[in-house]
Amino acid sequence: MEKKLQDILTKAIPLTQAMGITVERYSGRELTILAPLANNFNHLGTAFGGSLYIACVLSCWGLLYLRLREKGVKGSIVIGKGCVEYLSPVTGDIIATGTMPPEEEFSRFLDSYSVKGKAKITLRSVIEAAGGGPAVRFEGEFALVRMPQSSQ
Repeated sequence: MEKKLQDILTKAIPLTQAMGITVERYSGRELTILAPLANNFNHLGTAFGGSLYIACVLSCWGLLYLRLREKGVKGSIVIGKGCVEYLSPVTGDIIATGTMPPEEEFSRFLDSYSVKGKAKITLRSVIEAAGGGPAVRFEGEFALVRMPQSSQ
């Protein structure tokens, strides 16, 4: 499944190629992606804020994509809003880990989608600082919308 996600990111979101994004690890509860600093630095030699944001969004989007595929659920995943806190500079490769909410919340999300054809869920991602602790915290609201029958 991780290879499938890597293919989708590379083909459907061209920016991921320029950023050098790779899918590193998926556990069912978390997805970690990597973006090398060499492709994502700013004028100070630290990770560019936009790259940090995108890595966080993609770690959450990809995690939701994989969880839904495991459940056999199809639909369009979009981000509705996102909030990011930049706590300290990222001086190395960007390693963003998206995390699922508790399983009960995911179940309610799936139930809502089943009944209404749309649902929202909040996911979080963290990028750790070189010395430990979070350098970046992200929280995003993602929506799942039923696609027209011909597109599924």
